[in-house]
Amino acid sequence: MAISFSIMAQPIEKSTVVGSKRFTESYVLGELVNQTLRAAGVQAIHRQGLGNTAIVTQALTTGQIDVYPEYTGTILREILKRPETQASLGELNVWLKPKGLKVAILLGFNNTYALAMRAEQAKALGLKRISDIANLSTKQQTTLRIALSPEFKTRADGWSALVKNYALTIQPTKVLEHGLAYDALARGDTDIVDAYSTDAAIAQKDLVLLEDDRKAFPRYDAVLLMRSDFDEKSLQSLEGKLDEVTMAKLNGLAESGMSFEKVVNVFLKTSTNDQQSPTQLSRFFKLLLGPDFFTALRDHVLLVAISSTMALLVGIPLGILAYRRPRYAAWILGATGILQTIPSLALLTILIALLDQIGAVPAVLALFLYGLLPIVNATHISLIEVPSNLKEAALALGCNEWQLLISIELPFARPVIMTGLASATVIGVGTCTLAALVGAGGFGDRIVAGLAVNDHALMLAGAIPAAMLALLAQIILTPKRRSKNI
Repeated sequence: MAISFSIMAQPIEKSTVVGSKRFTESYVLGELVNQTLRAAGVQAIHRQGLGNTAIVTQALTTGQIDVYPEYTGTILREILKRPETQASLGELNVWLKPKGLKVAILLGFNNTYALAMRAEQAKALGLKRISDIANLSTKQQTTLRIALSPEFKTRADGWSALVKNYALTIQPTKVLEHGLAYDALARGDTDIVDAYSTDAAIAQKDLVLLEDDRKAFPRYDAVLLMRSDFDEKSLQSLEGKLDEVTMAKLNGLAESGMSFEKVVNVFLKTSTNDQQSPTQLSRFFKLLLGPDFFTALRDHVLLVAISSTMALLVGIPLGILAYRRPRYAAWILGATGILQTIPSLALLTILIALLDQIGAVPAVLALFLYGLLPIVNATHISLIEVPSNLKEAALALGCNEWQLLISIELPFARPVIMTGLASATVIGVGTCTLAALVGAGGFGDRIVAGLAVNDHALMLAGAIPAAMLALLAQIILTPKRRSKNI
């Protein structure tokens, strides 16, 4: 017994968790940190594509992750809400200390925000600097189409900083995910997009960056942001390891279809195999049945199964209450209907703030809330439609209200309730793909990563299994129609 106790009492080594945001460079840098830690003998995992700055910082401060790649300008403006355009690591650490965070290890390059245009259009309009936009005629300004990424549009150091520093009156016309913006620009669907200066697409698609001549953007030196108790000694080898040209090349490799792990292997020269590039079709099947397939399937199924079961256990009693107490029906149905209208990402963000954590718990709760409306509605409507003669006969035989409910009403309503459960589950399978943004796993990991690098094969490798899961859930849960004997 003493031996068993001593073995059980030994602490289990905790893995270091590396985070990253949902754009190409962050994936690559996160994987670089992950592999560097492993090479130093540190047990580490990489939680990819965790969403925007607010979500990743929340994960860091609550201990869900330990370290992630960030930029000094983002730390100053978004995390610390300070007006400075640059600061030393020492100054940043003084300001970050109350938050339980610190920065270390400058990676060696500045990836600043910028505005990108097609080279020929910029030349035709005479645009070289951002301030030149204000000199365009009113007609030219009104026809200029600006598409911004969601984060750039809302960040203090994004579009609002440009409006303030350049007195811009022109308004953005649409919002585009960063991974899709460059193709839209190259096709001529838009005229200006926000860019990162190390994006590979700038050179690949013959784009130009407008000069930030009034220095609206701070410096965005790549650095590692971490918890105060994190020991960064294992990552010291990354100090000054990258420059702008190298980073742009690595981003290009990732966006050409190479996995983030292989991109880092190439940079670290741990892999020398120069294999011929596969076709998109062969890449798709390789990605579809990749080593992460069963892990993604398990996570996706568990998230949906748990949330749908919770929705069923809560939704049926709410539907019964709305049926038995009609004065409450409008409130119950209205509340569940309002929950359905909240955007998925907004609901996840709210739950992260309330629960003070990322991962499966906020994801399950979000899916549970989305699954309530179909089940509550189905229960309420199906109970109303129970034939009155059945209820009258049961009451005449001496049944009380609970016996009537259990023996007559619910059995009659069961097929409609199951249809509501099927709808809730199908909604859950689709919405569950967004759980990847909070580190909950599932097939959404593939979709988010594919979106970040505009990799259609990777996106389809996540979307198709999710669609098949939804179809399977619909088939299993939808009640079979019974044939009538004539």
